[in-house]
Amino acid sequence: MTELILIRHGETDWNRELRFQGHVDVPLNEIGQEQARRVGLRLAGEAVQHLVCSDLLRTRQTAQPLVAQLVTQLGPLFSLDAALDADLREQNFGVVDGLRVPDVKQQHPQAWSQWVQFGADYAFTDGETVRQFHARVMGAVQRLAAAYAGQTVVVVTHGGVLDMIYRTARALPLSGPRQSEIPNAGLNRVRVQAGLVEILRWADTQHLADLPAQPRYDQGRLWKPGLA
Repeated sequence: MTELILIRHGETDWNRELRFQGHVDVPLNEIGQEQARRVGLRLAGEAVQHLVCSDLLRTRQTAQPLVAQLVTQLGPLFSLDAALDADLREQNFGVVDGLRVPDVKQQHPQAWSQWVQFGADYAFTDGETVRQFHARVMGAVQRLAAAYAGQTVVVVTHGGVLDMIYRTARALPLSGPRQSEIPNAGLNRVRVQAGLVEILRWADTQHLADLPAQPRYDQGRLWKPGLA
């Protein structure tokens, strides 16, 4: 059994503008930096044996406040650079990375009409499908569970990655809009055992309670099943 403490990166300006971020290296904004600081404080004293992080800038910056205390817990040889895992990146959205929804509608109208069906096997040009993304993410989760069996691991990653883990734990289909809240810098705890994922706690934001309301990307509002 391995326990994972899953953390979505802190807020970026692109989150605030509801842009597709994907694999683009976007930094945290001031709110995101404060969220990251509070995550570090919230996990101070937590019995953690390892940390793994997406290799994108926004996750590395979110993980940084944890690093000093993990050096104390894990030893002076612990390095964030050594803990990076590209398989924990956000989904690759290809040609629409960096665009807002109005931009996508204007520049790629046919692709947008396909996207809002939220099919598991559709990808924007040069991007990856949800099914491909899910296989990448869950392969990484099972690899971590095997490598750190019996331990607690902090995983700093992205909203889409957490969506794939949530769907797996709840046995939800890969098609259709997101059905879980995944706030920036929220804490999510899961247990991985014998290939199964069990949610222990999800979308815990007690440490963020007095910060500005987060931007919300509501896939359910966009969903238009059956469009050609």
